[in-house]
Amino acid sequence: MSLPHAILTALLEKPSSGLELTRRFDRSIGYFWSATHQQIYRELGKLEAEGHIRALPSEQPARGQKKRYEVLPAGRAELARWTAAPQDPRPQRDPLFLRLRAAAVVGTAGLQDDLRRHLDLHQRQLAEYEEIERRDFPPGKDAAQDRLRHLVLRAGIDLETFWTRWLTHALEEFAELPGPPAA
Repeated sequence: MSLPHAILTALLEKPSSGLELTRRFDRSIGYFWSATHQQIYRELGKLEAEGHIRALPSEQPARGQKKRYEVLPAGRAELARWTAAPQDPRPQRDPLFLRLRAAAVVGTAGLQDDLRRHLDLHQRQLAEYEEIERRDFPPGKDAAQDRLRHLVLRAGIDLETFWTRWLTHALEEFAELPGPPAA
């Protein structure tokens, strides 16, 4: 996924200012695609220059007023093109896996505590996702848009479930390890 496509998606859902987009990234899109305030504003400028979005006319001319943006037909076409294009899955690149592999040759000092910390972080994220699911996707909310958004949330829930199970298993393995390996 690319930031321009994330912004086009967010603007198609609701025309917004840069500040509103930043807040929406912090609250929802940021769970799976993060961006800083500066990155969002830089991309808004590029998307506007490319003719994919435009600033909505201001209701009252005022200096320093927030610009609100909407997606133009060219932006919708670009997002549709990108959505339909095939894309290969990305390989999993997590430093934790590499650290475990390295621990096999240099020792496990400090790693078990960090695994516990990771487990706590993933358990909290899972609880947050499950609360969002209870709050935002009650039974019967099954419009096509809701179902697709729920699919994204379910991916987050399933990933956090994987991590909590895997980290629990990893900690069980650590408990059964013989003394520290030779350095």
